[in-house]
Amino acid sequence: MRRVVITGMGAVTPIGNNVADFKEALFAGKNGIDRVTRFDVSESKYTMAGEVKGFDAVALLGKQTARKTDLFTQYAMVAANEAMAQSGIQGTVENDRLGVCFGSGVGGIETLCGEHVNLLEKGVRRVSPQFVPKMIYNIAAGNLAIMFKANGPCTAVSTACATGTTAIGEGYRTILHGYADAMICGGAEAAINALCMAGFGNCQALTSSDNKDEACMPFDKRRNGFVMAEGAGVLILEEYEHAVSRGAAILAEICGYGSTCDAHHVTAPDPEATYTAKAFRDAYAECGVAPEKIYVNAHGTSTPLNDKTETAAMKKAFGEDFAKKLHVSSTKSMTGHMLGATGAVEAIAAILALNEDTVPPTINYKEADPECDLNYTPNVAVKTELELALSSNLGFGGHNAVIAFKKV
Repeated sequence: MRRVVITGMGAVTPIGNNVADFKEALFAGKNGIDRVTRFDVSESKYTMAGEVKGFDAVALLGKQTARKTDLFTQYAMVAANEAMAQSGIQGTVENDRLGVCFGSGVGGIETLCGEHVNLLEKGVRRVSPQFVPKMIYNIAAGNLAIMFKANGPCTAVSTACATGTTAIGEGYRTILHGYADAMICGGAEAAINALCMAGFGNCQALTSSDNKDEACMPFDKRRNGFVMAEGAGVLILEEYEHAVSRGAAILAEICGYGSTCDAHHVTAPDPEATYTAKAFRDAYAECGVAPEKIYVNAHGTSTPLNDKTETAAMKKAFGEDFAKKLHVSSTKSMTGHMLGATGAVEAIAAILALNEDTVPPTINYKEADPECDLNYTPNVAVKTELELALSSNLGFGGHNAVIAFKKV
């Protein structure tokens, strides 16, 4: 069997626009959630979001690229530049052995909303010729392939909130089975707008809190909905021998991937947690690490159903005694829920935790919930020896994805 390792990472998040800044904020327990600034929320019940701050697409990508791309693609391109630079793989792999597996939950919805206004207010001829290539959700994957001349497999995936994890997992399988030697994987999202927040709010998914320190409270008894967020995460996956032969710095090895579907409900997780548990088991199947040395970056959305279901899934997957010894946290408490990007950014968080032997905290945690009774690392990061990190994400439609990383 081929082995697959991580040799580069890039991130644009509400708590840092590169991996170094993200890492510092992550372990410090920095809250990146605040009142929405993109549009007027004075008449809305839903006022909190995890916005990316200080992002200048023109400065980072140039005026022409910024004009021709949606914000979600811009986030993807900036994160990919960082990941590729760290990896140093450019020029060391044949173009047709370099691929892309990258996704988004909703793609260029900012462009869609803006061009719809143009259509209604100015007529058909004022709809931009760039509308479709800015809006379609596969276009971030396409742009990354163009940027880095990746002529290998190029796939755009969307499994809603599990997208980033699914992209990494499917990229892992692509290398594992010999279709590529390296893959650019991850997810991006830029959906903090009035339409998306109204939609998620009206299906009772968002928090109605107007206090940034009580908006996202994963596993806390007071939790009442998730916080919309945005950004991108990119990981460079590489076949192990290829990475070693060129002297690459290896950040972690992928040692397992679980992908299942509840096939239960379009928005609600299956309360039995049978197939979420199977995704955990499949990812862990060949890892064989003691629970005290495992970190789980949980999906942990701060919704009443998700958090208790995910807790039940870990117990069902590993047994209650094993599950209670795991180090668990939800970094969404700091970033908010980045939708299609969240799995990729949380995979980065899991790898950082593994490399630093530090469990990032679940901030804003105050009141225990009897149905959520694992070790969620409340409020303060914990130094401990780690050997394995799992990152789990669940998406609308019943998608479950879990990826496992170990030290090399």
